[in-house]
Amino acid sequence: MTKNLKYFMRDNTPEIVTVPGPDSFKDEAGNVLDLEIKVLSQAEIQRINENYRKKTIATDKKGNPLAYNGEVLWKTEKDSARATRHLIVEALQFPDLKDKELMEFYHCVDVTEMPLLVFARADEFAHVTRAVMTALGLMDGVADDEVVEEAKN
Repeated sequence: MTKNLKYFMRDNTPEIVTVPGPDSFKDEAGNVLDLEIKVLSQAEIQRINENYRKKTIATDKKGNPLAYNGEVLWKTEKDSARATRHLIVEALQFPDLKDKELMEFYHCVDVTEMPLLVFARADEFAHVTRAVMTALGLMDGVADDEVVEEAKN
């Protein structure tokens, strides 16, 4: 095999993955609706996560800055739940949770609240979160009962 850098030069067109949605979302014929998930780049994922990380100077109970060996100590806070919901919103292409009509229907102005409103039941939210995180490569796929049964036979 020859060493050639062209193998690392690829088109970065986002991939769209289609997966079954929660069982509670069906079309007129009774078929479960599919979710369309855009596979976000690592840079996009990192940018979204950084938006929910806040770094402040650590202070004692009186509000005085804390220091160690002459260096100011920093406190980092991260809103992981909100970052995850933002990843879901950015990755989902269908349904488009940023759609103006859908947001107006739910009386919502913050897109990070949309996954909680559209997928209001805990099992729906867990299903969508698992599907998106798996598509993004942030979670290993979870085998469903059919796959497990096939593996046993």
